[in-house]
Amino acid sequence: MNITAKKGDILTQDVDIRIVGIYEGENWENDFILRLGEETGGKLKVNAKKKEFEGKAGQMLNFSDLLIVGLGKQTNLSASLREVSGSIYGFLQGLPVTSVAIELFGEDDVKFDAKITGQKIAEALLLASYQFDTYKKPKQKNILEEIYLIAEDGRDANKAQKGIEKAEMLIDGVTVARDLVNTPAQDMKPTRLAQTAEKIAKMSPNIKVRVYNREQIEKKKMNAYLAVAQGADSEPRLIHLTYKPEKAKKIVAVVGKGVTFDSGGLSIKPAQYMETMKCDMAGSAAVLGLFAALARTNPNIEVHGIIAATENMPSGKAIRPGDIVRAANDKTIEILNTDAEGRLTLADALVYAQKQKPDYVVDLATLTGACVVALGEEISAVMGNDSDLSKSLMAAAEKSDEQMWEMPLYGKYAKLIESDIADLRNISSSRYGGTLTAGLFLKEFINEDQKWAHIDIAGPAFAEKPMASYLGKGGTGFGVRTLLGWIETL
Repeated sequence: MNITAKKGDILTQDVDIRIVGIYEGENWENDFILRLGEETGGKLKVNAKKKEFEGKAGQMLNFSDLLIVGLGKQTNLSASLREVSGSIYGFLQGLPVTSVAIELFGEDDVKFDAKITGQKIAEALLLASYQFDTYKKPKQKNILEEIYLIAEDGRDANKAQKGIEKAEMLIDGVTVARDLVNTPAQDMKPTRLAQTAEKIAKMSPNIKVRVYNREQIEKKKMNAYLAVAQGADSEPRLIHLTYKPEKAKKIVAVVGKGVTFDSGGLSIKPAQYMETMKCDMAGSAAVLGLFAALARTNPNIEVHGIIAATENMPSGKAIRPGDIVRAANDKTIEILNTDAEGRLTLADALVYAQKQKPDYVVDLATLTGACVVALGEEISAVMGNDSDLSKSLMAAAEKSDEQMWEMPLYGKYAKLIESDIADLRNISSSRYGGTLTAGLFLKEFINEDQKWAHIDIAGPAFAEKPMASYLGKGGTGFGVRTLLGWIETL
């Protein structure tokens, strides 16, 4: 499916369907809507009244080769663009059309930015067109070949084209992440993540990768990470990707949780809770997706991607509740629940990441069910030790329509992860505030002078029901767009 911007009159386009927008509350006597009335043979107002079409975001009126879509209030168009565009793609699904022309919505607005608008529309269309069909034939073949974004002004068309190209680079990365998350654990071992990293490194001369095996990880004294890995037959892999431009302004380390399947270990999960645990490596998938996007966007920031990949499985070799391990920063951890494993892998990965001397460290992890209880399935939690860093991440998330909410690292709760016989315990002594105590646990592995943010993506990383008009079930690639947007602001 190709998306292209061009100058022209939307109503004169020679395509299978022309798509135009009407704002909620718009004057229906303006010249353009009167033209639409003529195009529909005078049926526009009659059909709008019959179907209670008022221009609300996502409402639709179909006239054979003309689709009229509601854009919502003009003042809120920027926020609704992706949702409206995803709805358009949903409407087109299954129709016998190969070419479509879509109005470049909002061109009449004084705050209009053709590049951003083109990017948002294209992002939604590309995200909505995603299919994971590795193991199943798709129910319907997508025959849509050409989508044209039509701008009245030639300069707007040129800017929109740049936005489309940016969207394609971004969504290529998101697709990498979605495919990884959607792949079942039988085929998504730590070695598969490492192989993916090696393939991504070949995409750009600025990207290098090092992959460490169990023996090499042992030499790094990453015993918290290895404690999780010891129960699995599959071998762990520590993956270190580096994107290094010629003149980097800053250095960033991004750490992704890479538990390719989480059974809970000896503290085994109930069967139904394991059904989606192939997604427990969504943080690492976001890191790999980010690097796939970096290969094409080439920002002037050095980026390190760190993944401590393993399975968490029960066996005669598995770590036991009550065991104590020593992490790479020499802190001891009493493991009271082997299902609180992600923080153990991240602890050592964070220590390793800081050895790259980054200005900022950001980790992404499907870390706590408590986060889903607190914020639901569509919002991630952000916490850290630097307010400006958290705010900049949330600002990037807002531009990407990826929802984030800041939560506190409340210092007094640190007593809840104190152990009687070790420096820390890996679960709280209280059943409440699990997201916060997990964040406080990770903070124990962050140097005092290191700016750091933790993003708990347990909710939005995997959609058990469609999350938006442009995000269906399965892996969402959450975090890729936000991270790249944030990096580009540094």
